[in-house]
Amino acid sequence: MMIENTLMQALGIEIVEVADGKVTATMPVDERTRQPFGLLHGGASVALAESVASIGAYELVDKENEAVVGLEINANHIKGKRDGTVTAIGTVLHRGKSTMVWEVKIHDENDQLICISRCTIAVIKLRK
Repeated sequence: MMIENTLMQALGIEIVEVADGKVTATMPVDERTRQPFGLLHGGASVALAESVASIGAYELVDKENEAVVGLEINANHIKGKRDGTVTAIGTVLHRGKSTMVWEVKIHDENDQLICISRCTIAVIKLRK
């Protein structure tokens, strides 16, 4: 995985599993990912969700001729979290030729739903 010198590395995101149409990743809830009131920052959750969706989408395209980029993302922040680790599980809902839609659920260690996100990914042709 190409995460060195990226936002993923800065936030401590680790990829746990990459399967066909499914990606699992973890992220710590610490000084890198908290907002000023001590809770997991919603933007960190969104970065985790988009990372999972983008990696999953990339695994489904022809890497010699195509790339993927985030087109749209939304997130509902369900429950606050102050410390520990969150786990994101992304699954592809729609796999088209030019777009994909991914659902990403973020849970804590007690399987409490922290955030749910939907991410639309554009599949673009590489210029050669």
